[in-house]
Amino acid sequence: MSKNIEALNKKIQEAQLGGGQKRIDKQHEKKKLTARERVDYFLDEGSFEEIGILVTHRTTDFGMDQQHFYGDGVVTGYGTVNGRLVYVYAQDFTVFGGALSETHAEKICKVMDHAVKVGAPIVGLNDSGGARIQEGVRSLGGYADIFFRNVQASGVVPQISAIMGPCAGGAVYSPAMTDFTLMVQDTSYMFVTGPNVVKTVTNEEVTSEELGGASAHSTKSGVTHCTAANDIECLEQVKRMLSYMPQNNQEQPEKLPVELGEELRTQLDDLVPENANKPYDMHAVIQGIIDEDSFFEIHKDYAENIIVGFSRIGGRSVGVVANQPMSLAGVLDVDASKKAARFVRFCDAFNIPLLVLVDVPGFLPGTDQEWNGIILHGAKLLYALSEATVPRITVITRKAYGGAYDVMNSKHIGADLNYAWPTAEIAVMGAKGASEIIFRKEIAEAEDAEAKLLEKEAEYAEKFANPFKAAQRGFVDEVIMPRETRRKLIKAFAMLENKEVLRPHRKHGNIPL
Repeated sequence: MSKNIEALNKKIQEAQLGGGQKRIDKQHEKKKLTARERVDYFLDEGSFEEIGILVTHRTTDFGMDQQHFYGDGVVTGYGTVNGRLVYVYAQDFTVFGGALSETHAEKICKVMDHAVKVGAPIVGLNDSGGARIQEGVRSLGGYADIFFRNVQASGVVPQISAIMGPCAGGAVYSPAMTDFTLMVQDTSYMFVTGPNVVKTVTNEEVTSEELGGASAHSTKSGVTHCTAANDIECLEQVKRMLSYMPQNNQEQPEKLPVELGEELRTQLDDLVPENANKPYDMHAVIQGIIDEDSFFEIHKDYAENIIVGFSRIGGRSVGVVANQPMSLAGVLDVDASKKAARFVRFCDAFNIPLLVLVDVPGFLPGTDQEWNGIILHGAKLLYALSEATVPRITVITRKAYGGAYDVMNSKHIGADLNYAWPTAEIAVMGAKGASEIIFRKEIAEAEDAEAKLLEKEAEYAEKFANPFKAAQRGFVDEVIMPRETRRKLIKAFAMLENKEVLRPHRKHGNIPL
């Protein structure tokens, strides 16, 4: 027995060294933590329970029978984050460059299966050179096994991917199918085909960072939702993100204790400028409504004309979707529609109520938008909100024009409560454009066309550049003073806490993809 104990201890020590001290040192030289260091930092101290520490690959080709490392390049198991159960896998770049083998994939699949059975989030810490080419189709099959489980777990348990090194080829599709992807600046990249292939096929000269670095994917493609300066910051972001989510789709998000008072926010009263064409920062509205320092923005640098993120209102986790007048006047375009729709669907899948803040002049016009499918992509957001059964509340702060009024969680597509500030303008279009169409003949025949236009513009504004017509029809439930918004929302979300919606039976809808 003592020999077996000694052998076990030796094997565990070897496993904990991964690819050896030299490779660990190289990892540190790149300003990257090792897989085990990442897991230890991420999980509550002493909570990690490893699964599959003694697993090795089964390949004998190309001299692989002479190279065996316990764990086979991935650390898998479970532990707690702030006392809540989480499953985790961390690819170990010190072992075969973190390349995925058949057994490597089996380990990941095992913890994913556990996560779904138990009902707990799964977090993947990716740092891999790709498929282990010595295994051929077996490693490709391993990727497919993981992809299948990503789909089966989607909407059942939260899935988060942190890209903390290379992630290329087929490896990119697992993070793409998880709920949120984070990347570390300067040390991580994602692409389907690398710079060498790009150069061969298209003759473009591009670096790995330019092609698929954190900056490219957070600003241009929208593939990554958050970026971090280093591994520690990335892991902290994952921990914070998890705090807004329930463990699974059968549970409610954790409600934090909060001491409530009068909850009036007078700074909101003067936030919207009198000049309807002057921008203001919707972040200021958000901060005036939510619990202090509780906003966690998603996709911060992508499609900046719309803001999405997690927050808390009266201790409750709430997803925020808000037009941003500071960027493109807050219009909806292709990227903004996709960004918001994806976020709405996540919140709805995991019982997170939605707050929609509206200041939208319409959809962005132009050939670029039309040819890139603004109709299709705008319909995604319309579909996502119409389908959502979580509590849904809208606050119109200023403009709500045209079809964008309908799309942004209007009463007509099932919003539970719709509020408007006195500054709200709910109409088909702005007063000037509407007057030019409605009163075109009168303006053309007038002695002073410019003065007539101003007169008719004021007439139209008097009728429609306010929230009162909509309130008379019940399309707005209440016109409220901005300072009252937080107090109203706290009460409204509490009232809607036990909301239930019965839908017709169907396999699934056909969202316009």
